[in-house]
Amino acid sequence: MSCAIILFAHGARDPEWARPLQRLAAAVRAMEPDTPVLTAFLELMEPSLAQAASLAVQAGAVTLVVVPVFLAQGGHVRRDVPKILDEIRAQHPAVRIELRAAVGEAQTVIDAMAQLIVHNN
Repeated sequence: MSCAIILFAHGARDPEWARPLQRLAAAVRAMEPDTPVLTAFLELMEPSLAQAASLAVQAGAVTLVVVPVFLAQGGHVRRDVPKILDEIRAQHPAVRIELRAAVGEAQTVIDAMAQLIVHNN
């Protein structure tokens, strides 16, 4: 394995909150069966982003694609994530880390949400 995808979300006290993220991870795994897909959380849930990165690296990943599953590039994505990624880079200097934009900013995601709202599916 050379690449792993980490779906990164906020986290919550209620474990049910993570179910949609787990479903998203399963859908990505189905589309990319040869690529490990992990979930990670900023707070209140585990694994943390650093823990997920370590798991992926231990499994052989040399590239980590971090995908913030947030509606927008808010404070967490702009301030907290770069600090966490710097710590991960310090622990795993040979690993390449790619930080993607928040998924909620993609036009296809906005269009899908609008369709859901308008058509109440």
